[in-house]
Amino acid sequence: MNRLSPIVKQLLIINIIFYFGTQNLLSIKYAMSLNFPEYSSFAVWQIFTHMFMHGNIQHLLFNMFALWMFGSSVEYMLGSKKFLFFYISSGFGAAIIQIISNYYNYFFFMERIPIMLGASGAIMGVLVAFGMFFPQRKLMLIFLPIPIKAKYFIPGIIFLDLFSAITGTAIFSPSNTAFVAHLGGALTGFLVMYYWKRNQFNKNRWF
Repeated sequence: MNRLSPIVKQLLIINIIFYFGTQNLLSIKYAMSLNFPEYSSFAVWQIFTHMFMHGNIQHLLFNMFALWMFGSSVEYMLGSKKFLFFYISSGFGAAIIQIISNYYNYFFFMERIPIMLGASGAIMGVLVAFGMFFPQRKLMLIFLPIPIKAKYFIPGIIFLDLFSAITGTAIFSPSNTAFVAHLGGALTGFLVMYYWKRNQFNKNRWF
C-alpha cells in the first residue's frame, strides 16, 4: 500500500475537523449540506461544501476509510493538483446529477427532497480512477473476504448503486443513501479520467 499522499491527508483532516466541529452547530451543518434549489435554504456553495459534511460517525469513517484505501494510489498517478481537481469535480458532478434527479422527483411525484451530505460522490470518482489505473489489483469487501479484481469489483459497486437508485432497494447501504449522487460521481470521474488519459490506457488489461 502506498504511503499517505499529501492531498488525501489534507482531505482526511478537513473532513474530520468539519464533522466534529459542527456536531453542536447544527444550523451550520445544515447550511453546508446540499439543500434542494427550490427551497429557500439552498445556497450555491452547498454544491461544494456538502462533500465535507457527514451525517454520523459511521458515515464519516466509511468514507474516510475508502479515501485512505484508494485515494493515495490515484493521487500518485495523477499528481496532487490534478487529484484535488479530480476529487472536487467528482463531488460537484455527484451534486449536479442528484439535483437533476431531485427536480424530477419534485415535479413529477411531489416528493419532499431531503438534504444531501457526504464525500461519497467524490470517492466514487476516486474508485473509478483507481479501477482505470489498476484494473488487475485485487480487492475485498469487509463482509465478503474474497479477492476480486478491481475491473470487476468497481463496476459491481456501481451496478449495485444503479440497482438501488432504480428500485429504491438499499443493498449494503442505509435506505437514505443518495445512490444517484454515487452514480453522478462515478460518471464524472470516468469522463474526466477518459479525457485526460484516453490515449494512455491499455484496453487489453480489462479483458
